[in-house]
Amino acid sequence: MITINLKPGTKRAKSTSSVSGVLTRLKGAGEKIKDPYRLGALILSLAWLGFVAFGQISTSAELASLQPKLDQARAENHRFRAFLGEKKRLESVRDSIQAQITTIKNVDGDRYVWPHILDEIARAVPPFTWLTDVQFVAQVVAPVTPADTTKPARPVEAPPVALMINGRTVDIQGYTRLLRQLEDSPWIKDVTAISANTVIDHNKAVTAFVLKANYQKPSLAATHAVESEPAPNHPVVRPAAVAQARGN
Repeated sequence: MITINLKPGTKRAKSTSSVSGVLTRLKGAGEKIKDPYRLGALILSLAWLGFVAFGQISTSAELASLQPKLDQARAENHRFRAFLGEKKRLESVRDSIQAQITTIKNVDGDRYVWPHILDEIARAVPPFTWLTDVQFVAQVVAPVTPADTTKPARPVEAPPVALMINGRTVDIQGYTRLLRQLEDSPWIKDVTAISANTVIDHNKAVTAFVLKANYQKPSLAATHAVESEPAPNHPVVRPAAVAQARGN
């Protein structure tokens, strides 16, 4: 670069760099500041500014290094929240299915009670014996109050199905045989004779009896044993036919 001195006799000032200018100004400022306290305060201020700058730089570097970990933790949090939501949904579906299964069991459990009862009574009725009535006897069970009110009360179990059997026979041995065969049934228990009186039926003396029994659910082995037994082949005897046979 060509420079032209338009003022002859004067020396051209040497160009200095910006760094040397700053150093020159600082040196001049140091020469001007003669008070040591002001000089110490200036040094402390510069040191504090340097510390703050170093802390800012190190914090920014640490934050930049932690940002990937933060993103990963957020992704894991989102994934686990979705997993917990799906888990709660599946648990609610499971509870709903269990409630439906319990309801079905409660409804379906008593469906075949009376078919079993009537089937066992039909098996047990001997010849020359007939039934006039089979009734359901309602039973009321009072709830039991626990002594410790802090503990939850146990659920009240349903009472067993009780039935009353009314019938007649022309043979007292048939009456005792009926009692014995009902007791041998795995579906019927607590067979009790309520009464047995002689009555007149179609101008003939017959024994009118009343029995009481309870239904019970047998074990699986007893159920298979009963199902494997052949059904009794008793002749059907009507009251009129029985009276006519006794008359003859």
